[in-house]
Amino acid sequence: MLWADRIADQIRDTRKPKNGSTFLIRDEKTLSGRVHVGSMRSVAVHALVGEVLHDYGIANEFRYELNDFDPFDSIPHYVDREQFLAHIGKPLYTVPSPDPAYSNYAEYFGAEFIDVHRRAGFFPNYYRATELYQSGKMDPYIKIALERASDVRRILKDVCGSEKDADWLPISVVCEHCGKMMTTRAYDFDGETVGYSCDKNPDEAVACGHSGRIAPWSGKAKLFWKVDWAAKWAAQGVDVEGGGKDHSTKGGSRDVANHMSRELFNYEPPFDTPYEFFLVGGKKMSSSKGQGSSAKDMCDLFPPEIYRLVLIGKDIREQIDIDPSGESVPDLYDWYDELAAGVREGKADDYARLYALTALPKDRAAQGTPWQMRFRELTFIVQMPHLSLEQEAERTKGSPLTEEERAKLQERATYARLWLTTYAPDTFRYELQESLPSVALSDTQKKALAALATFIEHAERTGEDIHLRLHELKTEIPIAPKDLFQALYRVFLNRDSGPKAGWFLAGLERGFVIRRLHEASL
Repeated sequence: MLWADRIADQIRDTRKPKNGSTFLIRDEKTLSGRVHVGSMRSVAVHALVGEVLHDYGIANEFRYELNDFDPFDSIPHYVDREQFLAHIGKPLYTVPSPDPAYSNYAEYFGAEFIDVHRRAGFFPNYYRATELYQSGKMDPYIKIALERASDVRRILKDVCGSEKDADWLPISVVCEHCGKMMTTRAYDFDGETVGYSCDKNPDEAVACGHSGRIAPWSGKAKLFWKVDWAAKWAAQGVDVEGGGKDHSTKGGSRDVANHMSRELFNYEPPFDTPYEFFLVGGKKMSSSKGQGSSAKDMCDLFPPEIYRLVLIGKDIREQIDIDPSGESVPDLYDWYDELAAGVREGKADDYARLYALTALPKDRAAQGTPWQMRFRELTFIVQMPHLSLEQEAERTKGSPLTEEERAKLQERATYARLWLTTYAPDTFRYELQESLPSVALSDTQKKALAALATFIEHAERTGEDIHLRLHELKTEIPIAPKDLFQALYRVFLNRDSGPKAGWFLAGLERGFVIRRLHEASL
C-alpha cells in the first residue's frame, strides 16, 4: 500500500474532524529566505494526504501558513548584506523586500515558494501568521500561556530539559522603539500587560535599550515556537499536521508541543505524520548555502509529474537524496518512464497507483502513458547539432510520434538542456570533434577501427548493426572491450567514455564516420 493511502486510512479509521465535518490539514514555513527543497516534502506529504482523503470522499482542507512573524535572524548570501544588516531581529513582515514589487521580505520569498507549490500541483489555502495574530485569534492562547507561565517552564524542563528563569515568559515582544523582537525579553505579566526590555544582543541583532510595558495582544507579541505551535492547533482546530522526524523524537519540538497542547490548551494534538529528511547530495544543507538545494532550483529540473515523483515516490519513512550534479536527475526520469511502461503493460499495483498520483489532480482523469525518449539519450542528442531530435526519437521508438509524444519530447529536451548547462557532470557533456584529436592508439586499436570503417563502407548500417559488429570485433581482432570503446570515444569525442557506441555512430553522417575511422587507423 502506498504511504499516502496508509496514512489516509489511519486518519479515516481513528479520527473525527474537530469541527464535525471537515478535516483541517495544516503546515507552515518561516519565510526567512529562499526555501530549501526539504520543505517541499512537508508540503507534498500534507497535500497528498488531502488528495487521497478527497478521493475517498472525505471532506478536508489543506491550510498553509506563510510565517511572516518570526524574527529576521540571519542574512542569506544572495541579498545585500549592508542593506539588511540593520533589520536583523525585526519581524519578517517589517523587513523590506529585495524587490520593491513586493510589500516585504516574507512576501518576496513567499511568492517564489507558492509558485513552486503550484507547479507541483499543490494548492493549499494560504494565510499569514500576522493575520492570525493581528486579528486577535491568538490572544486567548497568549493569555493562557502567560497566566500559566510556570507550567510552560515546567513542561520545557520535564520534556526537553530546557530550564528557564523564574520570571521568564513565553512571548517575544516587538519593541515599540526599534521594532525588533529578537532583542527583547518579557517579564511580569499583570493580567493585561507585560514588562519588557530591549537589551539582548543575539548574533548580529543590536538592542536599543528601551524598556516599558505593553499589552501583548493583536500582534504586539508572539508566542515562542513550541508554545506557538500548540496554540495554533487549538486556535484553528487542526486535525492533521506532521513534521520532520527530528521534531518527533522524544524531547523534540513535537513532543513538547503535544504536552503544551494537552496541558495548557486542553486540545488533543493533531494526527502526526513524521517524515524523513530530504537531502541534497547526501547533506541536509541550507538553501542559502547549497546550489541546487532550494525548492525552486529543484523544481526547475523536472516537469510537474516527475517533480511530484521526487517528492512522493519514496515512503515518508525513507530519506530522499537527490544530487543534481550526479546521476540522480537521469535516474528519476528513468524511474518515471519505468512506471509508465508498467502501466502500459497493464500492471495494477502500488507502482500503478504511484504513477497515477504523479499527475496533477486536474489531469488525473485524462492521464495517459505516452512513449518518451529516455533522458540519458536526450542529453546526448541535444548536444549534437547535426541530429534531428524528432527523427532520432522516431527511430528509437520504431514508429511515428503522436502529437502528445512530440510535445513531451520538446518539453523533456528543454529540461535536458537546462540540466546540461547547470548541474550535469562532465560524463554527460559531449562535443563532437571536428578534426581528429591528438590521441595515441595501439596497433590493435587501429586495426579494430579500420575493420569497423570497412563494415560501414559496404552498406547503410543501423545502430543495432554497428552494436553487433563491435561485439564481433572483440573476438575477431581480438581486442579488450575497454580498449575498443575507448578508442572510438577518443577519436570522435576526445574523451574515454560516451553514449552507446553503435547508436552514436549510426546517428552521425556516414561519410564523416568512415573518414574519421580511416584517418585514426593510419
